[in-house]
Amino acid sequence: MKKHDIVEGLIDNYEFPNKGSFYIEDRKVTVKGAIKGQKISCLITKLRKGKAEGRVLEVLEKSDLEDTSPCCSHFGACGGCTYQTMSYENQLKLKEELVKQLLDEVIDSNKHPYEWEGIIGSPVTSGYRNKMEFSFGDEYKDGPLALGLHKKNSTYDIVNVIDCNIVSCDYNKILSYVRKFCQDSGLPYYKKMQHTGLFRHLVVRQSYTTKEILVNLVTSTQNIEAFNMKAFVKGMLELSLDGKIAGILHTENDSLADAVKSDKTTLLYGTEYIYEEILGLKFKISPFSFFQTNTKSAERLYEKAREYVGETKDKVIFDLYSGTGTIAQMLSPVAKKVIGVEIVEEAVDAARVNAGLNNLDNCEFIAGDVLKVIDTIEEKPDIIVLDPPRDGINPKALTKIIDYGVNELVYISCKPTSLARDLVTFMENGYYVKKACAVDQFVGNVHVETIVALHRTDM
Repeated sequence: MKKHDIVEGLIDNYEFPNKGSFYIEDRKVTVKGAIKGQKISCLITKLRKGKAEGRVLEVLEKSDLEDTSPCCSHFGACGGCTYQTMSYENQLKLKEELVKQLLDEVIDSNKHPYEWEGIIGSPVTSGYRNKMEFSFGDEYKDGPLALGLHKKNSTYDIVNVIDCNIVSCDYNKILSYVRKFCQDSGLPYYKKMQHTGLFRHLVVRQSYTTKEILVNLVTSTQNIEAFNMKAFVKGMLELSLDGKIAGILHTENDSLADAVKSDKTTLLYGTEYIYEEILGLKFKISPFSFFQTNTKSAERLYEKAREYVGETKDKVIFDLYSGTGTIAQMLSPVAKKVIGVEIVEEAVDAARVNAGLNNLDNCEFIAGDVLKVIDTIEEKPDIIVLDPPRDGINPKALTKIIDYGVNELVYISCKPTSLARDLVTFMENGYYVKKACAVDQFVGNVHVETIVALHRTDM
């Protein structure tokens, strides 16, 4: 086997998040995006000792899991929602299998059997996202300006999205308007390698409960004075939408990173926030606040987390990596006190505002790195809730968390592989998994949330 060879194989193994594999003689070939049971042809892109990586060229035979037709016209070209050829029932079946497999690889069920509660599906399977980040670029090198999502297996090419299935119709109308307005301006999109050009991203947020919309145009500062902001806002407000535009913003970003960052954000119209409601609580969401992207499924996630936390009366709860304080506020009515720690200052400010909106006076939110902040907190926790970013918990912070010696922890993870790694450390230090489940918030996509209840072995 050589690099650039085209080979065929039957995907007989599948690992989270979306890596299928098969063997040719004694060499394992891993192919991102191939589903278990598919027969594929692929191009070999990397060779290592005993291993190879490939890219799907064609699906020669479908998997038994593929029992439906894609619902989006961009399927295959767009890099998202790769599970569209599977019914939602089969998507849940596959995600549950993958999460359970990861947990079983690290948990000694003979020593400490745990209760696996399966997977909780999303109550809505289309138009469910309350936030999307779209990118400016071109569909092919030196092509006309495009606005949409990245093409499959491409860092640079952009799919001109017109009818994305996981957002409401309002997103698609706004996207079409912004694309045409920016094309008509004659100004260039920002080229990531050359660091030249104007248009970078479009971020749209819409409250699932109130239908309020927040639109944020992200550009560099290069020749920004040539862009007619007043006309841009006027045309936006004339769109016929089901929801209502609450605010239009412009963010200047001259950083080299291909990410939505703010050097300066200007309010062009309305307000710089919208409101969302979850389980009877109200949350004020600003342009850069973290909030679960599937509101209705997030309710199920938080209900399950609250169940796993259990009895909280007269107890102090630490909510570490607390974001905008959603979990802390879910728990505060039935706890003595909840202390949230979050590194993003804007999220902490939002958490404090939200606690005020909900008349909660036993929540405290601290801005800073968990690793450093927990050394400064005088109170000692009775229960710890963890909801870290995708990469999991810093090993040094993990040691400090374990040193509290609490009897109960609840770990919420958006990346099961990071969770599995951290569970090993917990179990080496006197904890066992009592129960666990998966919660799907990403219909059509490979991602999945996981919740685990951990208890001390000497309880």
